[in-house]
Amino acid sequence: MRDPKGLRSHSWFNGTGYYNFARRAWLRAEGFGHDIFEGKPIIGICNSWSELNNCNVHLRTLAEAVKRGVWAAGGVPLEFPTISLGEMFMKPTTMLFRNLMAMDVEESITANPIDGVVLLAGCDKTTPAQLMGAASADVPAIMVTGGPMLAGRWGKQTLGSGTDGRRLFDEYRAGRIGDEQLAEIEGCLSRSHGHCTVMGTASTMASIAEAMGMTLPGGAAIPAVDARRAVFAEESGRRIVEMAWDGLKPSTIMTRNALENAIRADMAIGGSTNAVPHLLAIARRLGVDLTLADFDRISRETPLIVNMKPSGEHVMEDFFYAGGLPTVMKALLPLLHGDALTVNGKTVAENLERAPEPDNDVVRPLSDPIHKEGGTAILYGNVCPEGAVFKQSAASPHLWKHRGRAVVFETRQEMLDRIDDPDLDVDENSVLVMKNGGPIGAPGFPEWGHIPIPTKLLKAGVKDMVRISDARMSGTSFGADVLHVSPESAIGGPLAAVRTGDEIELNVEERRLTLLVDDEEIQRRLAARKPQAPHYKRGYGKLFLDNVTQAHEGCDFRFLHKDAD
Repeated sequence: MRDPKGLRSHSWFNGTGYYNFARRAWLRAEGFGHDIFEGKPIIGICNSWSELNNCNVHLRTLAEAVKRGVWAAGGVPLEFPTISLGEMFMKPTTMLFRNLMAMDVEESITANPIDGVVLLAGCDKTTPAQLMGAASADVPAIMVTGGPMLAGRWGKQTLGSGTDGRRLFDEYRAGRIGDEQLAEIEGCLSRSHGHCTVMGTASTMASIAEAMGMTLPGGAAIPAVDARRAVFAEESGRRIVEMAWDGLKPSTIMTRNALENAIRADMAIGGSTNAVPHLLAIARRLGVDLTLADFDRISRETPLIVNMKPSGEHVMEDFFYAGGLPTVMKALLPLLHGDALTVNGKTVAENLERAPEPDNDVVRPLSDPIHKEGGTAILYGNVCPEGAVFKQSAASPHLWKHRGRAVVFETRQEMLDRIDDPDLDVDENSVLVMKNGGPIGAPGFPEWGHIPIPTKLLKAGVKDMVRISDARMSGTSFGADVLHVSPESAIGGPLAAVRTGDEIELNVEERRLTLLVDDEEIQRRLAARKPQAPHYKRGYGKLFLDNVTQAHEGCDFRFLHKDAD
């Protein structure tokens, strides 16, 4: 019999004071018997279920599977809600509210009698928000992601939600498919609940959670509707009870080595560029000194070995049948910190002993990669002195080295108003530049960075162009998009100085992005700029604007960093 006095919840319920008595009475009002207080760990189930979030709409059912596991292991499961961030519905962007959700998770954990917590998430920002909150609370935690939806089919085409939706909508804009065909696509693009079935942000963050050891092995790719997803949830419920007894906390698992493993996995799978600010934010919650330089170093060392949309051909179901992330990690093992601890109490290397070998189609061996470097490159230059990101795995190789004339949009609305204008002075060699898409300028750092190709160029057969912004883009997007330009234009970053007609040079191999204008002229232009009025004067929006960090620091609130004063 383990000593319950070591449990965090013990002091809430045990003792001779009035509130010990009253708390027991209030919990018994829920129909529990007195024996739940007899030395059993209290396990919180942090549920981001919402009918405004199709990715997470099944988490209510998944929570029941977690509870079965907790009861079976001798714990007491108590489910609680947090806000949920539905990527397709929230304005101006879910990224504006990621930090709010992380605060909700942290405070809900720390304020309640919880000995361990199961994090239920799925949609893009819900997974990093819960990891950030759990990192700050530092109570034993395990993550259960909701899994990808089933892939749709249109005729003979397998559709990856997001990626193929964007591709086919461009065909519609170009007039190559009509209204009836678009209606057919709409009806079969998203075939079930669950997150996007390509290597977008949700799939990437689920894979990263597994790579850093915060989920049980093999869970990232199980389809949302597969019975094995519920089995995975139940096993996680069993495991968190043991973690609560052992005091195995996020700070013990999410070490620098674990974060480096996560970055390496991200590079190998061609993961979303959104993983960069999310991992930077998680690191700062833990007090780990992680920078963009670490991402680029690891990218140069790590080949792309996963053939998945938007960087390749396959979808998450194929990835699952090919062995999922354990197969990728096994191929990467010579490059990983194999001694990193995971939530099941074993090391990464121990977990991979029985993992399947690469199938040479969906997952390649290190000896036969798709590309010699990882999916994401970090750029620097006079446009982005603090860095920018570029998803080279999803960009046309002929644009990795490019020089072109800038066509500038001061705001997203200006871009939307002009992009389909047949008189827009643009050609396939132009560089589309959009300002005011960053944390302050947009506000909230939205997914506006995948600037549409002008309609007249789409009709002419142009499929990719160099595009530059201080915004993010969806992980399901593809193209030669330079993103997260830092510092952003709204606070006087050099991007604010770019004008239509300027020449811009991109060189991905040399990691350079250069505005071919002399420094004195850039400074003169910046000095003449007029700052925009703040988007918010009250509420959470003002809190965000007053405290958010720039893209290269993770877009978190500085007062939530572990080393904050």
